Amino acid sequence: MIRNRAAKAISLGVALGALAAMMAPAPAAAKDVLIHAGTLIDGASATPRSKVSILIHDDRIAEVRDGFVRPGRGVELIDLSGATVLPGFIECHDHISSSGDRRPLNRFVQSEGDAVIAAVANARKEIEEGFTTVRDLGSGPLTAPAIIRAIEAGQIIGPRYWTALQAMGPTGGHSDRLNGLSPAISVEGRDDAIIDGPEDAVVKVRAHRRNGATVIKIMPSGGVGSIGDDPNHMTMTDAEMKAAIDTAHALGLKVAAHAHGKQAIDHAILAGVDSIEHGTYSDDESYRLMKEHGTFLVPTLLVADAIYQTAVKTPDRLPPTVAEKAIAVTPTMVGNAGRAYRAGVKIAFGTDQGATSGRNKAEEFALLVKAGLTPMDAIFAATRNAAELIGTPQDIGSIQKGRYADIVAVKGDPLADITVLQRVQFVMKGGETVKRDGKLLR
Repeated sequence: MIRNRAAKAISLGVALGALAAMMAPAPAAAKDVLIHAGTLIDGASATPRSKVSILIHDDRIAEVRDGFVRPGRGVELIDLSGATVLPGFIECHDHISSSGDRRPLNRFVQSEGDAVIAAVANARKEIEEGFTTVRDLGSGPLTAPAIIRAIEAGQIIGPRYWTALQAMGPTGGHSDRLNGLSPAISVEGRDDAIIDGPEDAVVKVRAHRRNGATVIKIMPSGGVGSIGDDPNHMTMTDAEMKAAIDTAHALGLKVAAHAHGKQAIDHAILAGVDSIEHGTYSDDESYRLMKEHGTFLVPTLLVADAIYQTAVKTPDRLPPTVAEKAIAVTPTMVGNAGRAYRAGVKIAFGTDQGATSGRNKAEEFALLVKAGLTPMDAIFAATRNAAELIGTPQDIGSIQKGRYADIVAVKGDPLADITVLQRVQFVMKGGETVKRDGKLLR
């Protein structure tokens, strides 16, 4: 009896195993692609190379070889011999659900649903402009994780995303959505963005990680786009910053700090933050601390220019107090980027703009060059530097063996005219061509 039962169990197991094998999807056939690059700026070397072959197997770069090699049987050839080829751009300061519309009424009529719709449009626009990796430093609790899942499932197109979910700061600080509102008004989900005390910081960082955050953003100074707070004020305590940063690092997460005022900048660096966003009122001591601690500066010049233009031309489209702050802060932000660069601070590319805000994100390259960076160093800011800041230089940020095949191409020489990066003709993400001859393929 026992032997018969065992035999039946074995037979059933074999049958179920065979059925599972029949139902399982067949493994995808290996895909091999060969790119002929007329000029290659690989994101690793400051010297461009001419006539280079990039061999791609599935989603990774298998080899980078001098000269134009012949494609083997079954290998797709992509001819970019008349173009400049670069790594896919990396945006380190994005807001995935932002349209750039700062009209005060939006605070009362837009929901998380609107944010998701904006994020789908942003994701599509970002990949179209050549940004194959994006670090989202502030969105609602549901938007970014949903968009990331949809991209990974192939339901929509978009970059690789790192997300901070809600940026966190103190009551009355830059992340407090009640700033400037009547005390009778409540805002759903506001508490998730508020840190009051080091114990609270620990809990909120852990909760963000649980909810899908892959980077943490804190707000230790006032801001420009918020009502009433002062960019010069340090609004978080040292203990709150250190608790948030130490907790995030223990969980394997990098931390970005929105900081305009010098005190907030210097104290955030000493607390161990990985990047200073904006860094407006940095000085020589701040630059020394950044270099000593390996802290990146993300200057965000595009948002500064955008909000400045709005403040000057149509200030009624901004919330109260914002126009005055924008006019005061923007020139200093631009000057700071150049001074930090000349001091030897590591610069990473970030716009602080959603892609549907009406400005091409690649305008940031030209603004960085205008601030004093060489064209090559502006490109490095969005390639190898950005990959180092995010923490995955072994995967992104350069065209080298073993990296993801995240590749863009432009007509012309960006080292002679940096604005050609605003006209990306070809985009590949992970071995899949998503834009060719200036047009998205889906």
